[in-house]
Amino acid sequence: MTEHTPTDEITGDGGRGAGTAPGRGRVPPDWNPRGPSVRRDPVAAYDALRERCPVAHGPDGAWTLLSHADVQRAALDHETYANAVSRHLQVPNGLDGPTHTAYRAVVDRYFTRERVEAVAPVVEQVARDLVAQLEVPGRVDAVEIGSLFAVRAQSAWLGWPAEVEGSLLRWVRDNHAATRSRDRERTAEVAHRFDMIVRSLIDARRRAGEDATDDVTTELLRERVDGRLLTDEEIVSILRNWTGGDLGSMALCTGVVLTYLADHPDLQARLRAGVPDRELDAVLDEILRIDDPFVSNRRTATDAVTIRGRHVAAGDLVLLSWTAANRDPRVFGDPDAFDPEGNAPYNLVWGIGKHVCPGRPLATTELRVLTRAVLDAAVVEPDPDHPRRRALPPLGGYAHAPVRLRARELRAST
Repeated sequence: MTEHTPTDEITGDGGRGAGTAPGRGRVPPDWNPRGPSVRRDPVAAYDALRERCPVAHGPDGAWTLLSHADVQRAALDHETYANAVSRHLQVPNGLDGPTHTAYRAVVDRYFTRERVEAVAPVVEQVARDLVAQLEVPGRVDAVEIGSLFAVRAQSAWLGWPAEVEGSLLRWVRDNHAATRSRDRERTAEVAHRFDMIVRSLIDARRRAGEDATDDVTTELLRERVDGRLLTDEEIVSILRNWTGGDLGSMALCTGVVLTYLADHPDLQARLRAGVPDRELDAVLDEILRIDDPFVSNRRTATDAVTIRGRHVAAGDLVLLSWTAANRDPRVFGDPDAFDPEGNAPYNLVWGIGKHVCPGRPLATTELRVLTRAVLDAAVVEPDPDHPRRRALPPLGGYAHAPVRLRARELRAST
């Protein structure tokens, strides 16, 4: 896209208040979130910005919070920072107050420990079937593996037919491209296409009536809020949040995790030797903290607030930079140091507060079983002949993450 400013270097005064641009009556931008240095190395760019300008004003008027303390404070302050930032219905993400509480109660019922444990064998089989189709030895793109697994795992969980796989995979690709483009018409078209996929599945169940397949999607059609059934718009929004969000997220997470394990063979070997689920989950969370693919979430300031001397007006858009906060040396010391247990209490990968990711239990289970399936089948190594390519903002992680799979050397039993 076109650059908003001639350079993406930080132009503000490090968070002491930028003042007003001469003759314009507004705060000048401190950085360009889409500029050259961010595109070259987003993680390094966010690290540098956090240290020099932890409350940064962008060319679009949005404020980005980059320190762990500021991000955590804003995420927990549900009165000053509202989640209602979109023109479109977003259940439950874009809701606040009692309305959010009511819808969140519905959503949370689908991610209880019992329900996730019940679906775990299903997604585990999906992972093993997928990995069994990979060529070993061979080269694969970790992001593509994650995307394909996410589509199949989510379809199995929701009870969606295999015929939608191709449509969903195309949607994941096109949605990432549309998100990067920031073209509203393009983004709206991609969102509409996803809605049509979901509505066709809902309509089929409504036509079937009592004979509809007994699955999560059918169950959702029978949910009530305030004594009434959910509307089709609300159901589509929930399924868009579950599926649309998870498909792209799982692909990005898989790219980050498998490349990290490829670069750290000792850790890979330890995991392959066998660790409890809880320990593996902590390892995965720490890898994602170090290179967080969930870049940011939006909030709207409901009242004027001053943050580190920067004056945020009521109605201003505020971005919580999870990627930068999760690497704040004031909390984590060396942000690249691997310490799952020590860093766990401060890890913000899945968010914090009442808007914490509701699907975390299922997403963690999916990532765990996929990681186990890959490590059981092969040794993951870097691919020196095919360079990795970072995802462009506002996405995180990798757009392409090539790795090599090598056959494991199995020891003969004695």
